[in-house]
Amino acid sequence: MGTIAENIEEIQREKAQAAERCGRNPEDILLIAVTKTRSAEEINEAIRAGVTDIGENRVQEIMDKYDKVLPVKWHMIGHLQTNKVKYIIDKVSLIHSVDSLRLAEEIDRRAAQHGRTMDILVEVNAAGDEAKFGVGPDSAEALISDILKNCENIRVRGLMTVAPYAENPEDVRPHFHRMRLLYDKIASEIVHPRLDFQYLSMGMSNDRNIAVEEGSTAIRVGTAIFGARNYR
Repeated sequence: MGTIAENIEEIQREKAQAAERCGRNPEDILLIAVTKTRSAEEINEAIRAGVTDIGENRVQEIMDKYDKVLPVKWHMIGHLQTNKVKYIIDKVSLIHSVDSLRLAEEIDRRAAQHGRTMDILVEVNAAGDEAKFGVGPDSAEALISDILKNCENIRVRGLMTVAPYAENPEDVRPHFHRMRLLYDKIASEIVHPRLDFQYLSMGMSNDRNIAVEEGSTAIRVGTAIFGARNYR
């Protein structure tokens, strides 16, 4: 591992190569630095090195770090409980992990209180992994339709998935491929003023380049930027 800045430079270089392999523009793929357990100093180092978007898994960490971090776009990428929505609704630009109408309705209610439209992604459990959150691929379109019908302060911006960890990243390629097909299908079938698909959020430190090859538009990278986590 190099410095945080060197690691970011290497990730961006690999992202560009992966995009080139499948005829994509690397600028269409957003790098989100995953800052779980990271200090404000480490996060600011990443921002100074060019990171524009950061992702947090826990509401409490957003609360603790929000005022200590340089200007940046915050993403909520972890499981979100309905009773925690009120703490982040005015802080994050995108919630990646919406997997129920009940959660969407609470986001809608809190967004209305703040006079804003909240951008969300619907989390899909592409691999049917019982240890992970998300709706099944066959249920995603129905959930999006319900959200658009019932939640006027929400804009659906795309889909997110967390692939199962695999020693060989090639093993998760089918899950990413399935997600891209689902993304394209929903984007073509649902026409609505508050559906604006831009984000297919998939790929992490281990499998990010495979995800780019399969159509990801947002990779969530923590360990490859900051090194192994120290769970204190």
